[in-house]
Amino acid sequence: MKICFVASEAVPFVKTGGLADVAGALPKALATSGCEVRLFLPLYKQIETEIHDLVENTAIGVVPVQIGARLATFRVYESFLPESDVKTYLIHCPHYFHRDSIYTDQDDESERFILFQHAVIQVLQRLQWQPDIIHCNDWQTGIIPALLQLNYNWDTLFQHTKTLFSIHNIGYQGRFGADAAIKAGFSPDDFYTGSGLEFEGSFSFLKTGIVYSDVITTVSPTYAAEIQTPEYGSGLHDVLALRKNDLHGILNGIDPNVWNPKTDQSIPFNYSVDRIANKLKNKHALLEHAKLPSQTGVALIGIISRLAHQKGVDLLQPILKDLMRLPLQIVALGSGDPELEAFYEKAAKDYPDHFFAHIGFDDKLAHLITAGCDLFLMPSLYEPCGLNQMYSLKYGAAPIVRRTGGLRDTVTDYHEYYQEGNGFTFNDFDARALFLTIKRALDIYKKPKVWQKMMKRGMVEDFSWDASADSYHKLYQIAGK
Repeated sequence: MKICFVASEAVPFVKTGGLADVAGALPKALATSGCEVRLFLPLYKQIETEIHDLVENTAIGVVPVQIGARLATFRVYESFLPESDVKTYLIHCPHYFHRDSIYTDQDDESERFILFQHAVIQVLQRLQWQPDIIHCNDWQTGIIPALLQLNYNWDTLFQHTKTLFSIHNIGYQGRFGADAAIKAGFSPDDFYTGSGLEFEGSFSFLKTGIVYSDVITTVSPTYAAEIQTPEYGSGLHDVLALRKNDLHGILNGIDPNVWNPKTDQSIPFNYSVDRIANKLKNKHALLEHAKLPSQTGVALIGIISRLAHQKGVDLLQPILKDLMRLPLQIVALGSGDPELEAFYEKAAKDYPDHFFAHIGFDDKLAHLITAGCDLFLMPSLYEPCGLNQMYSLKYGAAPIVRRTGGLRDTVTDYHEYYQEGNGFTFNDFDARALFLTIKRALDIYKKPKVWQKMMKRGMVEDFSWDASADSYHKLYQIAGK
């Protein structure tokens, strides 16, 4: 089966969030299962051509694309996903992709990804490579299914090609003015109130993907149910309800070549479920990095998160003073909302022996936090899938999470009587509920034998991409019928 996988970011080329982890790992897992997979990405300024061995495809040359009144052009560079046969095509258009940020709030944001999506289709035409499935991801690729049906339906190359559209976060919808639909090449007759392209007067790339794709997926079974409700659907719950029979939730996986405490080159001491003592050495290394005192019986809580309301970090603010009286320390990594960044910085200043904050992102530090902490905090308002809780389980750190989305699907609440569970969960998006859950976790932390059994339960769980890839493969076959 031939799979064209299209995304706006992918590890190791460029990353701003979890989509990049998925796009860098799932194609490789699909290829291992027997699919022929090709990956398409924009060639942003941040991607270094030499480091990634990018070579221009001179046979394709310069390709023109009409975007409204503007005639844009692009070239194509090629490489492979590391340690795989997944050929990667990067769309080179400096006018649109040589920006200081991967995503922007600039007036031509719609044009950037209109160009990208037309480019994907036109490269396939020039390669004469006929995919069975085009797997689109998030709003930046959402108009490809409509383009194939409305603009490129004359080309017999795509007469048997089906589309699968994955929603990684329904809160980001790619909504632009009605003129963007014309720039994309759609007819005025295609854009009207209630049409597949229109949402509340705007041209919605995300809604377009939902309406025109053959199959829709999202990144966990619980999130698939949640986004069909007014609370979590961001206005599109009714649209999704119309397509509920085509909507599937498949849990993301993690790349064991990157996230594995036994082989991780980013941590000072490797360990495994059979040699777990070295985890304590990583805790000491993390405390030393954070300049926090090492204290017996004090639990270390890790946080790695964008600083946004969605991630629930603001729940810490009203309870911080009470938390700092408990036998715990916090090491936090992240950036985002300036007010939350200021909260981190003030907490680190006010409680220098209990709170450490690194504003920004540091991949090596992220691995050290995951390996060194005892507990990992993810109190999200909503979480489509989440990967950090899977990383923490694999590294023997018990997650504390709100029971939502993929967190609900991966973290089971510890039950003291039955000696079951791999972490700690709570329901209400409430600071008090979080505080009580942290206290409950600390009570169990005081029981080393019980704690170690819980750690090991998490470490032996299989969160690899194999099962997820198998589920996608089955959906590709369903879409092709």
